[in-house]
Amino acid sequence: MRTAFTPEQLADPKTAASAGAIRKCVHCGFCTATCPTYVLTGDERDSPRGRIELIREMLEGGGPPAPSTVTHIDRCLSCLACTTTCPSGVDYAQLIDHARAYIEAHHRRPWFERTLRALIPAILTRPRRLRLALFAGRLARPLGPLFERLKAPQLAALLRLVPPPAATPQVSRAARGRAKGRVVLLQGCVEPAMAPQIRAAAIRLITRAGYEVVLAEGEGCCGAISEHLGRAGEAQGMARANLSAWAKAGKIDAIVTTAAGCGTALKAYGRLLGQPGEATAAKARDVLEFIAEVGLPEVVTARRPSVAYHAACSLQHGQQIKAAPPRLLAEAGYEVRQVPEGHLCCGSAGVYNILQSAFATQLRDRKAANIRSTGATVLAAGNIGCMAQLSPVLDMPVVHPVELLDWATGGPPPPALTPAGARVSP
Repeated sequence: MRTAFTPEQLADPKTAASAGAIRKCVHCGFCTATCPTYVLTGDERDSPRGRIELIREMLEGGGPPAPSTVTHIDRCLSCLACTTTCPSGVDYAQLIDHARAYIEAHHRRPWFERTLRALIPAILTRPRRLRLALFAGRLARPLGPLFERLKAPQLAALLRLVPPPAATPQVSRAARGRAKGRVVLLQGCVEPAMAPQIRAAAIRLITRAGYEVVLAEGEGCCGAISEHLGRAGEAQGMARANLSAWAKAGKIDAIVTTAAGCGTALKAYGRLLGQPGEATAAKARDVLEFIAEVGLPEVVTARRPSVAYHAACSLQHGQQIKAAPPRLLAEAGYEVRQVPEGHLCCGSAGVYNILQSAFATQLRDRKAANIRSTGATVLAAGNIGCMAQLSPVLDMPVVHPVELLDWATGGPPPPALTPAGARVSP
């Protein structure tokens, strides 16, 4: 695609990077077949190549973006299915994040949108505040239909995502047997408040594999939520704080995360922070990626439900981790069933299911129908957002793959598989 940026515009490193990405796009159209919003609307402006054209016009023209441009940029899920499909290597992740930051700086949204987009990172990135919000959400859940009637779908969507309360298991972080190394486990923001059993299962599995687990003091949000909201400076501040916390943790072999969305963010620290973030990006590992590298501990549990594996977009497209998760589940003895249209997003996409609830609901229902078609008895999904999105509309347990791997190698059964979801002591 041809561009007409001025030398002054190209003096800005982010604009120069975006210009380079735009020029790589040849409008081949391969991305349209895998873009969830284009599949739903058929509108070229809701396709990656259409959005690239809108971004080019916006950045070249300068000044406030057209309202229609904001609408179609906002509709992007950042699922990055287009990057998997693109034969030209367009860095769409860089483009869409730059576009959102530009819109945040040059476009004034209605007051309700501004308030909601400020509250989301203020609450979701701080576990204590999130726990209080979840408590309030459980009390307010009966008000969901009222919010729908009052034309406040974002608030209704928030209430649908509130899970039942969960206890936080206490587990040892010392390596089992001969210690092979040390890893930092990203503590995360949303997952500890909504599904603390995932971290417990990950710790048991990693220590069983021979690695000590460190929880770094002073660590915070990975920055993904803020960056996807266009709050680039806020995201950079969070990333720098994490680099400092991890530096104080001593020698580590990897920085492991159980949330695929966080893993994608960590691996982009080089783009976000430049040289200081590149070393961190090189050490970042999704927990399933890490276990695939170091080896699954001995399988000891014989019970094997059939499992539909939902590939989170941030894992399969953002990190290009595709084969390891279903292979590990199969090694652990589970019957793994692939979900039709597995490349399409479930509609969670960070906070997309709050900000774009209509599209998110259509994608959720489409994904749920495909999951049901597998006939599996359990759904395994490697991202807390996907789990929260799909759980309310599925009549099967929804668990993280690491919970199933932990169970197969000597841990307790996932709470979702026990009677009435009762918690089992580790």
